[in-house]
Amino acid sequence: MSNETTGESKSRAAEPKNRLDGKVVLITGASRGIGRALAHACAAEGARLAICARNKTDLKAVAAEVESLGAHCLAVKVDLADQDAATKLVDSVHRTYGKIDVLINNAGVLGPRETIMEYPDADWAEVIDINLNGTFWVTKQTLGKMVPQESGSIINLSSGVGRKGRANWGAYAVSKFAVEGLTEVLADEMKPHRIRVNSVNPGATRTQMRAAAKPGEDPNTLPAPADITNVFVYLASDASRGVTGEKFDAQSKDWMDREDF
Repeated sequence: MSNETTGESKSRAAEPKNRLDGKVVLITGASRGIGRALAHACAAEGARLAICARNKTDLKAVAAEVESLGAHCLAVKVDLADQDAATKLVDSVHRTYGKIDVLINNAGVLGPRETIMEYPDADWAEVIDINLNGTFWVTKQTLGKMVPQESGSIINLSSGVGRKGRANWGAYAVSKFAVEGLTEVLADEMKPHRIRVNSVNPGATRTQMRAAAKPGEDPNTLPAPADITNVFVYLASDASRGVTGEKFDAQSKDWMDREDF
């Protein structure tokens, strides 16, 4: 089975070193793919987790997996396109743990691979609501918890098509460009509060979303989600203190092969 399915193999990234010991990490879109791999990686590093997704069955399975690693995990079924639900999610995490140290905005949908001229209005609204507005709503509410504690790390999932536009990537690419802009604005605004905000392009990874975007591609030529988590652990950890407003590529050689911070 692939790494995405089992979450057991992590061939290139560092072995766990308790770099997130005591930290509370909220991961959106954690029921599969990259979000699931990040939950495993953070749990292995000693974090207490809060995870959310729209699929309750898959979410509960991931919660059971990370709890088997010894991590406490709060799992919340939520649709981040619903502003009220996004707000309640953050409040629930804070009530449970008393703080939020790290937010990883991973939740996202692909939408149709169509030209802008042919893009369906309803699909456009859905992609923007989840990928951009959901990120905004969760982040805004989380900042309300991080600012009083004068610390925190926010990691936004970006994309190569969110840094250089390409035809037929539609609302997905536009939403990721917007997330890059949100990252830069927040990084500048949050400096006085010692809250760092960075973006990560995961690159082509063996996920269901990638398969939907590139149906003719051999998934076995791509790294599994578990292989690209190292940079996320770095940004979640105190090793990245002071690093903000930066764009990272998870599959750069520096991060794929790096063994310590």
